Amino acid sequence: MTSYETAGVNLNAADELLDRIGWRVTSTWTEDVVGGFGGFAAGIQIPAGFEHPVLMMSTDGVGTKAELARQAGMVEGLGYDLVAMVADDLAAAGAQPIAMTDYIAMGRLDVDRIEVIVESITDACNEADISLLGGETAEHPGVMPPDQFDIAATALGVVELGEEIDATLVSPGDVIVGVKSPNPRSNGFSLVRAIVAKSLPLDSTFPDTDRPTAEVLLDPSIIYSPAVMNMLARVRPHGLAHITGGGLPGNVIRVLPEGSRAVIERSRWEVPHVFDVIGRLGEIPLGDMFRTFNMGIGFTCVVAEEDTDATLKAFETSDLEASAIGHIVAGDRGVELR
Repeated sequence: MTSYETAGVNLNAADELLDRIGWRVTSTWTEDVVGGFGGFAAGIQIPAGFEHPVLMMSTDGVGTKAELARQAGMVEGLGYDLVAMVADDLAAAGAQPIAMTDYIAMGRLDVDRIEVIVESITDACNEADISLLGGETAEHPGVMPPDQFDIAATALGVVELGEEIDATLVSPGDVIVGVKSPNPRSNGFSLVRAIVAKSLPLDSTFPDTDRPTAEVLLDPSIIYSPAVMNMLARVRPHGLAHITGGGLPGNVIRVLPEGSRAVIERSRWEVPHVFDVIGRLGEIPLGDMFRTFNMGIGFTCVVAEEDTDATLKAFETSDLEASAIGHIVAGDRGVELR
């Protein structure tokens, strides 16, 4: 007789997982959450203070960084990568992230591994003041190898109508403030994995450091959204860009109107060592490095020149390092790295 279990789906393990992660999920809930854990859906009320709220949504995953984490047996930081990717996209639109759901797909349900991943997601949600309303864990026998997995999330944010951040205010003379990132976050890992396979074993010591290579490459992402919300309470930026896949050129251009050109001066910040090693071992041209990785800048704010100091101070109060890295000039729409 054929059953769901003989087909490869373990319903008992799924029930055990719900028992083990339920309290972690509800630990992220505020009084605004409506519903209960384990139901078909949960909701959230709009926080107080909005007169004409606009809801915004963002969906993303951590890409093939998850595969590197699987190979190294180090999945503890992936929740921060996941939350950062969706929450910081919302923050780039001026929206306050308030809720999230996740999706984990596995070849075979590994309760212990999923519990660690969910723990990291809930830790990150608590840090970013986001309620994890629920999610889905799917077992895909025969479709994915038993040990492999992938994770993604969708986040919900809210912004007051008329206070959305878009490209309409960006103009020549504006200053570009860059917020530092110490690592690749979760972008460029298909390239990183190719370098690992060729010349950078995960169990080796990372060049010119005393840290294991896996630990360096799997450092979790900074979540910028709380600091961006703090900054928005002080400054009205003209443009915000979350620096993910495509690097500075591919993301800063998204906030530029026609006739505006971003000039970014590479001497304004120190590129973290991890990127130097990746570029050297992979023999990657510098231009390709900047189009693939954040190169040490994970978020940018385009602000009026007179708001530069207030912007820098706002990130300083959030314990994030930021600096003026460029400016906007009149010209063909694009990003120029000098």
